[in-house]
Amino acid sequence: MLGLALLAGCTTSVVEGPTPEVRATAAPLGDGVLRIGTLMPQTGAFAFLGGAQTAAVSLAIADINAAGGVNGKPVELIAGDSGDATSTTAETSFADIVKKGADVVIGPTSSVLASRLIQPAVTAGVTMISPAATYPDLTTAKDDGLFFRTIPSFELQGTALAQAVSAKGTVKAALVYVADDLSKSLVEPFRREMSALGSTVSIEQPIPPTATDLSKQIAAVVASKPDVVVLSSAYSTFDLTKALITQLIGAGFSGAKLWLTTQNTGDYSQAFPNGTLNGVNGIIEGVQPDDAFIGRLKAVDGSLTTFRYAPEAYDATILAALAATVARDDSGRAISRSLRDVSRVGIKCTSFAECVSVSAAGDELDYDGLSGEIDFTSQGDPNRSHYGLYTFNGENKFVYAGTIVTR
Repeated sequence: MLGLALLAGCTTSVVEGPTPEVRATAAPLGDGVLRIGTLMPQTGAFAFLGGAQTAAVSLAIADINAAGGVNGKPVELIAGDSGDATSTTAETSFADIVKKGADVVIGPTSSVLASRLIQPAVTAGVTMISPAATYPDLTTAKDDGLFFRTIPSFELQGTALAQAVSAKGTVKAALVYVADDLSKSLVEPFRREMSALGSTVSIEQPIPPTATDLSKQIAAVVASKPDVVVLSSAYSTFDLTKALITQLIGAGFSGAKLWLTTQNTGDYSQAFPNGTLNGVNGIIEGVQPDDAFIGRLKAVDGSLTTFRYAPEAYDATILAALAATVARDDSGRAISRSLRDVSRVGIKCTSFAECVSVSAAGDELDYDGLSGEIDFTSQGDPNRSHYGLYTFNGENKFVYAGTIVTR
């Protein structure tokens, strides 16, 4: 429903007939050119993740423009640096992107920064779509319907983990987690899905974030006699994570008996002697890009060596452009109102060009892209959760082993 402030932007048209009919049609609020800003880490601790996401947005915009652009005009890119949460680079960059006319911002990668930028996005009326921010509280943030993400919320991996550890049959699993809000969020989904699958949770063992003596907790895990152990901890507790991994492996939970989660599956080649994590399993949210897409990303940026969250960044860009196309309006608020529809209602299509053809034929469209089915919920989260499954090799590096999709 149009607010009073928008009535001045309406036009009226008279339809001939026995009784004249007056219809109010909202005039577009955008200026006719869709401008997409990027807010990825180009500096700071997570700069290694920014390159692939930025390249993916550039690639998506090139594909959109090759198909005719949005509403007859080429899409423009405005690049920005989010830095990391220790600085105010994100706020400065966001303000600059908005000043240059961005209607949509793809990013940030960081959940903390996403939380900090939601209010500025609301004030500016800019849609923000993160391809990587996973914190659960973003689901209920007061975002005025302007914040979306193409990556699942952190706690949903509890369901995926239960399915992964039970893939070969029912098991008894111990859940060991550092007792912060993030890790606590996956406890209930893990427990619920394990029960639904006929598996059991032998113990839910919290670990204080400041713990130094882990002997009692490890002894309790051993006493519960699990078949496997799932360890949930965060990057911010790296030393504690290393200690937990060492002691769990020492207690007999080595190789396939140990599972790591999305915040602690990483490269441990410099942290442990070779072979320490050989056979250990891990899970990371998001889709593993295929070779063809990796090749296209490298054509944009030949220096890329990691491609995490690139499919999600590409799809976020395509979805924003489709929403502007369907709305016939490139303004941020018009895009936010159309994003759910282009992600979940109508004829399935897998590229911008194909989806535009569907829309031009008068049909509703449902974009399923490189990151799979998204189907935005009313709160802007993807309705389906895609995870990569990984196995550590003898060098303590994680290697892609498969995919799991949950709802």
